[in-house]
Amino acid sequence: MTDALSRTAVLARDLIRFDTQNWGGGRSNGEADAAAYVTAVLAAMGVESATYESAPGRASVVARIEGEDPTLPWLVVHGHLDVVPADAAEWSVDPFAGEVRDGLLWGRGAVDMKDMDAMILASLERILAAGRRPRRGIVVAFFADEEAGGAYGAQWLVEHHPELFEGATEAISEVGGYSVEIAGQRAYLLQTAEKALQWILLRARGTAAHGSQRMRDNAVTKLARAVAAVGEHEFPVELTDTTRELVARIARLTDMEGADPDEVAERTGSIARFLRSSLRHTANPTMLDAGYKHNVIPSVAEARIDVRPLPGREREAIDAIRALVGDDIEVELVHGDIGLEQPFSGGLVEAMTASLGRHDPDAPVLPYMLSGGTDNKSLAALGIAGYGFAPLRLTPDLDFAAMFHGVDERVPLDALDFGTDVLEDLLLTY
Repeated sequence: MTDALSRTAVLARDLIRFDTQNWGGGRSNGEADAAAYVTAVLAAMGVESATYESAPGRASVVARIEGEDPTLPWLVVHGHLDVVPADAAEWSVDPFAGEVRDGLLWGRGAVDMKDMDAMILASLERILAAGRRPRRGIVVAFFADEEAGGAYGAQWLVEHHPELFEGATEAISEVGGYSVEIAGQRAYLLQTAEKALQWILLRARGTAAHGSQRMRDNAVTKLARAVAAVGEHEFPVELTDTTRELVARIARLTDMEGADPDEVAERTGSIARFLRSSLRHTANPTMLDAGYKHNVIPSVAEARIDVRPLPGREREAIDAIRALVGDDIEVELVHGDIGLEQPFSGGLVEAMTASLGRHDPDAPVLPYMLSGGTDNKSLAALGIAGYGFAPLRLTPDLDFAAMFHGVDERVPLDALDFGTDVLEDLLLTY
């Protein structure tokens, strides 16, 4: 079967087979083996790279490739080597076997984001093997720890080795440039913005007691009310420059001008779960922790909430949550980062749009805001403007949004080849 796979598919399959699960909080299988593989692939194409370990096994790889035009600013092209955990019992395939089935490559990281890692490597191989170079200098980076905020990866490198990114003004990475079907027409979503992130802890305190007693000062009960209030709250729609333009363009494609933004977003099918989340703040309870024995009322109960504020509105979101839960509940910010919003204009946007157009003519390209986040947030500290551009031409039957952190993550083989073609085009022309 290997002989039938394209070079990009082989690279992606090999990377999936490295178990780089990252549970967060410093608990990870590490990226060292995957980093060694990437280093070897780069070396085989004549590119010297360096590996940086922020902690034992937490490895990132960075290389700089000179461009044809030394007067142009450099471009950072980056991916991450870690993946979120996968419970093999829930999958129909081994999540780390890199199995090919029904024209798709299956496994944890197939779309988030070992596919893009493979496309980066394959496109550079093609360019250099042909005796050519990218038009501008390229900083190629494969980061550790993106799935836990980048403290051991991009954030650490930006803080400790900013010289690696010298001369770079823009960056491209994951979750953008992929196709969706809108009103029977294929279109591409180019990621120009990312929501902010706030991981918060809700803590309720009460009176410890025997489980048989009548107890109104119960920490678990207080916490349950707070968690329900947050989980059931619907934040109002508040459009930014990116989402305002996105909604307007989708509305034109679907003859829904003037309609409610949520209704417009719903016309994008399965990807609507991404787009509707970008129209407002969101807050989702994800973890609960209370008690240690069935007949003991604990004095403390805690919940973890994943909050995604709109860019520049971080304080507004957390203040709203404090108001929802009330004064009896402590609200602690465990981890936070910024949101990003770049213009849907300029040379890089024009170049990405043109590259997509040369490989899929007549498909419109739309801006959108990612409801999650990427390592572009770390690079923003160096003044580098980041976009999401991991191009994939997808079939409408694939629930692409469900692939991210989901069960049976998979990507079409022909989408990998399409993305490599488009990425190669971009690196040669921009």
